[in-house]
Amino acid sequence: MAERPSLEVAVVMRRQRIDNRWQPWRWELADVVPQEAGFGTGPRLLLKNDDEERWLHPGFVVELFRDDAEGYYLNATTPAPCWFVMWRMEEEATIADEPIARPIVVSVSYHDAGRWLDATETVEQVPAPPDVVEWMREFALAHYVPEPRKRARPQSFQRLEDRFGNPASVTTTKKFGGGGDGG
Repeated sequence: MAERPSLEVAVVMRRQRIDNRWQPWRWELADVVPQEAGFGTGPRLLLKNDDEERWLHPGFVVELFRDDAEGYYLNATTPAPCWFVMWRMEEEATIADEPIARPIVVSVSYHDAGRWLDATETVEQVPAPPDVVEWMREFALAHYVPEPRKRARPQSFQRLEDRFGNPASVTTTKKFGGGGDGG
C-alpha cells in the first residue's frame, strides 16, 4: 500500500498581553513552520518578555487522505489558503509556571476545520506558503471528483403543500359559500 503524502511541521503559539483587567493574557496561533531536526520533540519557550511569549510545539504530521480531497480542494482554491490548527489550554501547568496553549492537530482540510468548530474546539488559521498550497492543490486535483449536479425538478411538478407542510390541492369548483345557481 502506498504511503500517504505528508509534511512534518511545528506550531508556534503566542501568549500576548492584552489590556483587560479580568484576563491579562490571550493565546493565539502565531505560525506553522516546516519541522527541523533541531526543534527537538517537546514544546519549548522561544521568546519571553513583558508583553509576549512564543512557544514552539514540534512534531506534527499533516497527512492527505483521498476521501478528504474535497476539503483540500476547497482550501487550495480559496483566495487565502491556510493551515488549520486545533488547540486547547492545559488544565494544569506542565512545563511553565502557568498553563499554556497546546496544539492538538494541524490540517489543510476545510472539512477537518469545520468538524472541529462544530465540536466547539478552538481552531485558528494562518496562511499556508505557496509550496504547501501547490502540494495540496495537486493532490486535490488528482483525487477530487465533484459530484454531478442533479437536475432541479420544474416547479410545476413539485408537490403542493400548505404552510404547515400538509398536501394541498387546487380546484376550480367552489366548495363553500353560496351555490352557483343564483338563488
